[in-house]
Formats: sequence, C-alpha cells, structure tokens
Amino acid sequence: MHIAIAGNIGAGKTTLTRMLARHYGWEPRFEPVRENPYLEDYYKDIPRWSFCLETFFLKERFKDVLAISHADHTIIQDRSIFEGVYVFVKNNYEQGNLSDNDYQTYMELFHLMMSLVSKPDLMIYLRKSVPELVRQIQLRGRDYEQQMQLDYLKGLNLRYDDFIFKYYDGRVLTIDSDGLDFEHRPEDFRKIIDRIDAELFGLFS
Repeated sequence: MHIAIAGNIGAGKTTLTRMLARHYGWEPRFEPVRENPYLEDYYKDIPRWSFCLETFFLKERFKDVLAISHADHTIIQDRSIFEGVYVFVKNNYEQGNLSDNDYQTYMELFHLMMSLVSKPDLMIYLRKSVPELVRQIQLRGRDYEQQMQLDYLKGLNLRYDDFIFKYYDGRVLTIDSDGLDFEHRPEDFRKIIDRIDAELFGLFS
C-alpha cells in the first residue's frame, strides 16, 4: 500500500510521516530536500533555478514511486510526485519563473513517467493557513526558507486547494491542521489516527 502526505511548506508533513510510520509500522520515505543541489540558489533567484530544481525533484520522486510500486509492504511518502507537478511547477510557471518551453518539456517528461506508475492508495492532505505556515517556518529556522516571499506561500496554498479539490481524482483524506499539535499533544495525534483507521480499515481504534 502507498500512502502519501501532501501539504504546503511548513504544514508538518515530515513530522506526521515519521509519526505514522512508527505508529503503523510502515516504511517512511522522505523528500530529498537537503540533497537538492539547487535549493539555496533557487530561493535567491527563483526564475534562474526553477527548471533545475524542479527537474531534480521530479527525478528523485520518480525513483521513489518506482520503488514503491514494487514493494510488498506499506510505504508512507513525504510529498507525492503529483504535488511537485500540479502545485510547485504550476505555481512557478504561472508566476513566470518557467518559460513555455521549459514547462512543456517538464510536463512531457512527467507524463511519460506516470505511464509506468499508479496513484497512491491514499493521499493525506495536511491543510494549513498561511499565517500558521509562516509561524512554523520561522520556528524551524532553516536559513534558505527565511527568504521566502509571502505571496509565494499564498500562491502555493491556493494551488494546493485547487489540486486536491478540483483536479486530483485519487483517494484523499483532508486534515485541517490549524490548532493541531500532533507532535506534542497525543490527543491531537489520536484524532488523526482515528480518521486514518476509518478511511483505510472502516473502523476506529
């Protein structure tokens, strides 16, 4: 089974992926953010480095979904290949950070890849407001994220909602996470577990 955690930068995807993997005994796969050699340059000059950054992420996510498709156990993934395409790349394209030729090349490559793999069995969408995203980003203190523009986060949030609620036709569980502290409050984590149990197994634990 393939479970994917979706959500904007600062939504808590990595934390929830780690906690759910431990709770259910699933194998976690994390987004290769720090391994992306273009990341710091990207936040300094987004138009210059968008295509390089997004193509690197596409390559890494495709390697993950190929491996997941051949696995004989449940894997939970921190961000899916679909978000990279329909949220981040689309946002960069619509903001003028990707040329028409770069966008077309990227999308052709993505569609070729997707002819070989399937959608996740369940996508868990961690939905969080922009003020809460900003607060979380400031708390974790990654230097390259502190340069992020507010309009960039707002654009991503809008595209996440469009992607999940209008375009994605796979199975989705949406968790509105403002006010939740599932890392430090067991009762908040239990609420999420109950909803996942109901969605996957038709029961509450």
